[in-house]
Amino acid sequence: MNILFSPLSINKTQLKNRFVMAPMCTKMSDEYGFVKDFHLAHYGARAIGQVGLIILEATAVSPEGRITDLDLGIWCDDHIEGLTKLATMIKNLGSKAGIQIAHAGRKSSAPGVPISCSDHIQDFRFTPPKEMSLEDIAMVQELFVDGVKRAIKAGFDVIELHAAHGYLIHQFLSPITNRREDKYGGTFENRLRFLKELLALVREFYSGTLFVRISATDYMEGGLEVEDYTKIFQEIDNIDFIDVSTGGLIDGLDLEVFPAYQVPYAKTLKETTSYPVGTVGIINTPQLASEILQEKRADLIFLGRALLKNPHWVIDAAVALEEAIDIPAAYKRAYENDNF
Repeated sequence: MNILFSPLSINKTQLKNRFVMAPMCTKMSDEYGFVKDFHLAHYGARAIGQVGLIILEATAVSPEGRITDLDLGIWCDDHIEGLTKLATMIKNLGSKAGIQIAHAGRKSSAPGVPISCSDHIQDFRFTPPKEMSLEDIAMVQELFVDGVKRAIKAGFDVIELHAAHGYLIHQFLSPITNRREDKYGGTFENRLRFLKELLALVREFYSGTLFVRISATDYMEGGLEVEDYTKIFQEIDNIDFIDVSTGGLIDGLDLEVFPAYQVPYAKTLKETTSYPVGTVGIINTPQLASEILQEKRADLIFLGRALLKNPHWVIDAAVALEEAIDIPAAYKRAYENDNF
């Protein structure tokens, strides 16, 4: 069996294969953050397509914490019903259901004044943020905790904290954005404090499968590099998995991208920490995905645009690699005759 189609257990969650639908904003909710028919069709199609784990897009812990005003929300109990329906459907179709819990911080384009660890402006396309007080920090941590509790009630198998792509947790971690002079800024230990405290709060009541998504480099002088994350994950001992992406702290940087361009960062963290890791970034052929896992550069393959373009990418990969896979009966005829 090709390693791509082998199972993997992470904490209490067993995945049937090594493919993950990466969390990707759809901007298809409404101003109140509710699950719509689109979300059921969108995520359901990828579950039918045999993706092992589907992680919902960034789901905001407060209206002000949305990346856009059409993001999914998890800031009130009214959201639980729709999220439960979505998680249940994904699981009934044979995939595991994950959700990414997020706060956009200064990168929010939702109505109102955004908040961040500092009021320093790096990107003038966004509204200048308000620097968070200590009371604000405690409040937002509690919003994350409440969001995780709602995700548990909704029945998700995996909960991921979004600490990447320039959003709030990443803003605290990076010296580029964190200009504070109190216990949440300045030193490495202080910049890590927000995330470390949040993880401790979550683990007080949640023993399930917990991912953290990171940006392993800021692509900027003076910013975070993968070596910093090696130190971070030597300080953290209460997660289960590192979802490795890169960049996003400052949008619009001129970066060279190419197939598997983010994989070296995942490989470094797999070798220098005790955690399994996932990788993402233009992994556009099953042969490339297989090679990454066989060479032990990552443990899971996160697919983004590939799955947007083709919900059955995983089935097609199995056929290309001559691996057995469950093809839903309604679709088998599509694979029985190459003339179509």
